[in-house]
Amino acid sequence: MDSLSQIVLGAAVGHAVLGREAKNKALLWGAVAGTIPDLDVIPGQFVDTVTRLEMHRGFSHSILFAVTCSPIFGWLVSKIHKKYSISWFKWAQLFFWGIVTHFMLDNFTTWGTQVFYPFEYRVAWRTIFVIDPIYTFPFLAFLLLVLFSKDHRFRQKMNYWGLAVSSLYLLISVVNKNIASHAVEQALDQQNISWQRYETFASPFNTIMWITNVETDSGFYTGYYSLLDDSTNIHFTFFPKNHHLIDDFRGNDNLKKLMRLSNYWYKIVPADSGGVLYQDLRFATIEFPPKTDSRFAFTYKIERIPATNPGISIERLPFVYAERTQTLNGLWKRLQGIKPVD
Repeated sequence: MDSLSQIVLGAAVGHAVLGREAKNKALLWGAVAGTIPDLDVIPGQFVDTVTRLEMHRGFSHSILFAVTCSPIFGWLVSKIHKKYSISWFKWAQLFFWGIVTHFMLDNFTTWGTQVFYPFEYRVAWRTIFVIDPIYTFPFLAFLLLVLFSKDHRFRQKMNYWGLAVSSLYLLISVVNKNIASHAVEQALDQQNISWQRYETFASPFNTIMWITNVETDSGFYTGYYSLLDDSTNIHFTFFPKNHHLIDDFRGNDNLKKLMRLSNYWYKIVPADSGGVLYQDLRFATIEFPPKTDSRFAFTYKIERIPATNPGISIERLPFVYAERTQTLNGLWKRLQGIKPVD
């Protein structure tokens, strides 16, 4: 999730663990604990694109990190706040739960979290977009009531309400995803599309409209379904796989890593200036409604580099919306059940 959501969650967890004894200091250090895992972006600035992707939500988002590093953070904070007479173990508990709830929240998003590091498997339930104001803002409102109140019983009550409401929203997102998945299966059956696998994930900023990717032998279908639709008649856009365009590169280690990270949801298109574009389908197209030549949000250019090791370069193309207002307006209308006119 975005940084603000993780700060709010971390602060609330910090207060739940140590609010009675540390008061607002528990909020502060809880927010820090909720931020620490995402600091993996700092070392990521000094490595190549694929290694940076591999590092993100890796070790710092794992049970191993929470267990091994929480005692260290707890000991350091206990030295900073000696006058509170709070043991390092209690501070360690605050950091442990702040880190654990951080990656638990990330598990609900699409990217994939390496909870069981060093094992490569990444958890991705895909029930919520990485930024969702409906999750964050009510939670933040309750936290502000906690922050500016001096009544401990009131603070505790508001904190638990914030945790409860935000958790309920996550639960609703799971229910909504299952409803959407059922609708997708109905649509595929109605349209006689023979498929190998499919996935559904939340569209930007909400859990009402869902995006689906469907894999077939020759390509992928992408479609949008809103819980406000009056039918399961989903319009699918087809994208050919073109996986043969990278046959010469398949032995490259970085390309293998990229394929695993995208869970093999990718298509290839030729690049205008040479090389090819590797498009990760898990994050939808930049424009809406999508077209057969639409670019996906996470797109990487692959070029051969003669006489070098590993032999190819992989660089992510800048994330730029050509017509952002048109895209957002289109998504908003589609969320309401209004389908684009062909």
